[in-house]
Amino acid sequence: MPPLSPLDLPHDDPYGPHNLPYGVFTTPDAPDLRRIGVRYGDHVLDAGAAAAAVGSPHAALLGHPTLNPLMAAGRPVWQAVREELRGWLTESAHRSAIEPLLHPLTTVALHLPFEVADYVDFYASEHHASNVGRIFRPEGGPLTPNWKHMPIGYHGRAGTVVVSGTPVVRPRGQLRPPAGQPESAQPTSGQPTSDQPTSDQSAPAHSALPPFGPTRRLDFEAEVAFVVGAPSPFNTPVPLSGFHDHVFGVCLLNDWSARDIQSWEYRPLGPFLGKSFATSVAAWITPLDALAAARTAPPARDVPLLPYLDDSATDAAETAGAAEPGGLDLRIEVAINGHPVSHPPFAAMYWTAAQQLAHMTVNGASLRTGDLFASGTVSGPEPDQRGCLLELTWSGRDPLRLPDGERTFLEDGDEVTLTAWAPGPGNNRVALGEVTGCVVPSTP
Repeated sequence: MPPLSPLDLPHDDPYGPHNLPYGVFTTPDAPDLRRIGVRYGDHVLDAGAAAAAVGSPHAALLGHPTLNPLMAAGRPVWQAVREELRGWLTESAHRSAIEPLLHPLTTVALHLPFEVADYVDFYASEHHASNVGRIFRPEGGPLTPNWKHMPIGYHGRAGTVVVSGTPVVRPRGQLRPPAGQPESAQPTSGQPTSDQPTSDQSAPAHSALPPFGPTRRLDFEAEVAFVVGAPSPFNTPVPLSGFHDHVFGVCLLNDWSARDIQSWEYRPLGPFLGKSFATSVAAWITPLDALAAARTAPPARDVPLLPYLDDSATDAAETAGAAEPGGLDLRIEVAINGHPVSHPPFAAMYWTAAQQLAHMTVNGASLRTGDLFASGTVSGPEPDQRGCLLELTWSGRDPLRLPDGERTFLEDGDEVTLTAWAPGPGNNRVALGEVTGCVVPSTP
């Protein structure tokens, strides 16, 4: 029998015509020529060349070396291009033109698929926030008083967002002084949390210097990120109903964290050097429309919300297109050195991406094409659903047992891989592109 064409996918392939995520790739014969690609099975379609071959009106948009122009074009264009791609890959009339433009994944290099404008990280999992509160504030309530009134977030560093597969150098910085050594500033209520600022009271200054060196508590954070396509004007908040008009797609994200650097610098401001050294994102951006079958209601709200965040009337308004349920049923797996250690459920997230976008712009902040906002650590209610080592090991108290030894935090040479899938149409699965990163030793 002749070999199967890469166009002949099994109906249940998680990268079939119901998915079609976007990326940017190069080939060995043209390593400097970045091209927009669309994943189809275990191949990559050269989208720009395909558009030119069939005379598509969107050939210019797909001919760029980055997704940003396509992302900026807006939802009607996203939908039209997606429909064209599905036709090119499934209709026999295009077979002879399209088949030669499919490259095996094993032969291409993948790159950061878009230019990141701003990066915002949220703190949207009640299970994660509660666990962190119990770890660091055992004498008090697990959640801070503001947590259920608004999505907590912080601005990250866009310039250190890197594509999956990029090595992660163990960062160096000031570390929290060892127990018994005086500190120049003490928090008012125990050790600061991993993801939220604490209040600060100054203690008398002293001459002892804090230690400086490579982090000893390097952690991963399993997250889901959303990529903004269409911008918004300055001083024009985006309502819940505007989510699909502005968000181009979804990807997995690992927000690497140096917990000891992080805990020392939280006096009292937010994440800085403990987070800004690297944030890994998938090479593939899954269009929102590919996740239509995965849309789900978020957990029940037990605190009333201000109108701009209130999604309680979503079900009634959804058919009129006036609201956005926002929740997504994504099943994530985290593996260290190939060994699964956690299965965080994204459907359990308290705050939705639509609420995060609304909160991010309610003060008049504008959106730019390429803005990236992440969910924060995804954790579920069960011990094997925790999305970071801080939780999995309870801040090092309970080491994680792996085939190659125990871990409290990541060691040099450890490779962390995030994968995920979502329910798709016809009982199919929609796979999200993986995020992987290997820890390499600190450089002086």
